[in-house]
Amino acid sequence: MRKSRFTEEQIIKALQEWDAGAKIADLVRRLGVTEQTLYRWKKKYGGMQVNEAKRLKALEEENRQLKRLVADQTLNLQVVKDLLGKQW
Repeated sequence: MRKSRFTEEQIIKALQEWDAGAKIADLVRRLGVTEQTLYRWKKKYGGMQVNEAKRLKALEEENRQLKRLVADQTLNLQVVKDLLGKQW
């Protein structure tokens, strides 16, 4: 997955400006993103504080690692079952 040009702090600050009444056209032009990107950020980070966003990112990374671990274990288990099934 591509890394964002913006940190969570920058995204949340932009969303707070938007909530404070800044026009979306001004934000889009200043940040160099599309309007759709702002709406996507609002969906993901809307109403969050910086520490909550950092916690969310850490949890997502931990979840990604755990999913990879489970997939590896499942693959190993399937290989062992296949090998044992052929011996009998």
